[in-house]
Amino acid sequence: MDDNPTTSVDVVIIGGGIIGCSIAYHLTKRGITDVLVLERQQLTSGTTWHAAGLIGQLRASRQMTELAKYTSELLFRLEAETGLSTGFKQNGSISVATNDERFEEQRRGASMAKNFGLAVEVLTPADIEARYPLLATSDLVGGIYLPKDGQADPTNVTMAYAKGARMAGARIREGVAVTDILVEQGRAVGVMTGEGPIRAGTTVIAAGMWSRELGRQIGVSLPLHAAEHFYIVTEPIQDLPRDLPVLRVPDECAYIKEDAGKILLGAFEPVAKPWGMAGIPDDFAFASLPDDFDHFEPILEAATRRLPLLEKAGIQTFFNGPESFTPDDRYLLGETAEVRDLFVACGMNSIGIQSSGGVGLMLAEWIEKRHMPADLLDVDVRRMQPFQVNRRYLRDRTTETLGLLYAMHWPYRQYATARGARRSPFHDRLVVQGAVMAEQSGWERPGWFAPEGVAPEYRYSWGRQNWHEHTGAECRRVRDAVGLFDQSCFSKYLVTGKDALGVLNRVSAGRVDVPVGRVVYTQWLNEEGGIEADLTVTRTGETAFLVVTTAAGQTRDLAWLEAHVPDGAHCIAIDITSGLPMLGLMGPKSRALLEALTGETLDNEVFPFATSRELEIGYARVRASRITYVGELGYELYIPAEFAAHVFDVMHEAGADFGLGSAGYHAMNACRMEKGYRHFGHDIGVEDTALEAGLGFAVAWDKYDFIGRDALLRQRDAGPLERRLVQFRLLDDLPLLHHEEPIWANDRIVGSITSGMYGHRIGASLGMGYVRNEGGVTKQWLDAQLFEIEIGWQRFAAEASLAPFYDPRNERIRG
Repeated sequence: MDDNPTTSVDVVIIGGGIIGCSIAYHLTKRGITDVLVLERQQLTSGTTWHAAGLIGQLRASRQMTELAKYTSELLFRLEAETGLSTGFKQNGSISVATNDERFEEQRRGASMAKNFGLAVEVLTPADIEARYPLLATSDLVGGIYLPKDGQADPTNVTMAYAKGARMAGARIREGVAVTDILVEQGRAVGVMTGEGPIRAGTTVIAAGMWSRELGRQIGVSLPLHAAEHFYIVTEPIQDLPRDLPVLRVPDECAYIKEDAGKILLGAFEPVAKPWGMAGIPDDFAFASLPDDFDHFEPILEAATRRLPLLEKAGIQTFFNGPESFTPDDRYLLGETAEVRDLFVACGMNSIGIQSSGGVGLMLAEWIEKRHMPADLLDVDVRRMQPFQVNRRYLRDRTTETLGLLYAMHWPYRQYATARGARRSPFHDRLVVQGAVMAEQSGWERPGWFAPEGVAPEYRYSWGRQNWHEHTGAECRRVRDAVGLFDQSCFSKYLVTGKDALGVLNRVSAGRVDVPVGRVVYTQWLNEEGGIEADLTVTRTGETAFLVVTTAAGQTRDLAWLEAHVPDGAHCIAIDITSGLPMLGLMGPKSRALLEALTGETLDNEVFPFATSRELEIGYARVRASRITYVGELGYELYIPAEFAAHVFDVMHEAGADFGLGSAGYHAMNACRMEKGYRHFGHDIGVEDTALEAGLGFAVAWDKYDFIGRDALLRQRDAGPLERRLVQFRLLDDLPLLHHEEPIWANDRIVGSITSGMYGHRIGASLGMGYVRNEGGVTKQWLDAQLFEIEIGWQRFAAEASLAPFYDPRNERIRG
């Protein structure tokens, strides 16, 4: 390796594991060769060296699957390019199910795989026995087989990345510890080492378990925590087939692979053991943690029953080593919100080997172009909230997240750990009303309300869950009377200054140069016309605006806005989320109730749609904005935090005469689905243009200059859109849509579902998703197709529409 010191480079990468070396390799492929990798000990010495090396391709979304597929394809090329063996073999993988619910999950996964272009087979127990004759199959229900999956040697792969990077001009130095990251005027400008400073135009943290502490030193939140990860390796087993597929038995928390004539058995147990609460020792290298056979014994016992040959196999190695996990089991990638020119790739949640190629590919392009190169919202480091770096929070959550990798991936599954901390002022009152809390970005918010006598808990299934009918009652209340939603988790920024209008008007696709008291629904776009944020902007004064966006976008959207404030501009954005709780008052009787509360006339002439003004409720002054996300006459009420509980009580006291009742986020989701309202992160994102998403009505086409305008104009003028977001209604109302189900038209896959929910107001199972057609996705083309949605390896007939299925003329909103 390169031992020559340097004082300045284009890119410095902290960490010489498989991720850091992959980033260096991919940077050189983009022509960025002045790259320096700094490793405090030796390459692979942190986590990489002891990884199991499983190379799976199917992930929970198309983009994550594409990145995993790329890694598999790259490993063959990498070996040929560098002359170093990666140990990669495509022996396939089998996942088996011991119960019907798990088999349903696997069949749904198989349908997703088909949608993503992966080869996949659904297996019967007899099929499993034929492919893996050593397995006990009498209690199995079924499984799936992915022939392109495989396994590799993590150390060899890392060395191949390193050699490929060095062949192209990158430098790698071992034994050089980074002690600090240099920051000047909000930008990373290099690192401090024991040998002195190294300046860099871009700094990358790929330091695995050490990343959180490096970020903490400069005020950057990187929420990850190490956990103990266990596996055993047997002694050599005579006549063990070398071509056995990788085996996963998630119901028994186990994975099994053949390893040079031996069996490696690893586990993702339900209750994990966090490690390194006080920090990771600087000298921790090629090290293991103390054995805990009692902890691993239940896994081994189940595996011995599943693979009987283990009964007579001796254990050569009992290994326990740390790996880092994030609060949501998704890695941290991209440029940080707190410090510009600082990029991260860490918190790999035990999928670092299979993700290494894709992560390196994406981050290298991100570094070069300085914007997200694909829809990576799932792993964008800016999705995290600052509080999530809290050490106790991370320790408690990590006991759960390791095991969730193999737990049932139920729809609407809620975390059980590290809960109850982020509450709105209404929380305790809502719990008294029967609220069953769901979590979003740490917020406790009502998922649904359990009537008296009903257990306030989630009971999961792939069909209608225990809250289905109760959510239906909430939706009907919103349709027929009035419902109250706690929307305090929505992120809110106060944007002020003499240049605030100019900044917001350029960032927003819609026109925000409107009269004071007007609400504008708009998107923030990137230069390609893709949607970076979906929000409202309310003009509250000549130089003051209230921006309201999603809970998950709190960090990311503020960073996007601040990044687009020109140097020297007088525009200040302040996050006021914590100080401004919000209630959504929705339904045909919402106006009458609000008039009774305020003593004012609020008809369409006085208070038309998209109006915002202050009103008096009880002893408080409240900002009321007439807007809706459920498709009914309604108002969002913004209340100073100290008055929030008082206003809530006054509203419920007066609301009894109007049929007021609380409603949860499942009801909100059902209602917005019926109206075809888009959800950022599911239905719209950075690769979806406003036109493809059906949001052209929110674009101010006559506005001279806004980000993304040129791209939208080119697309608009090119003729019929070949990709559009379409609403779907299943003709059978029992199956439920969730995410990534294939959309078939006349026996070919033309798209996939982005989100789904049962629509209680119209009594139908609904979804929406993007559809492609070379000649254009028009109403005429849609009407001529026979659509089906594939759910769990079975197709169901569906009706397609560009218009919402509920109140397509918006008559109910106008009231």
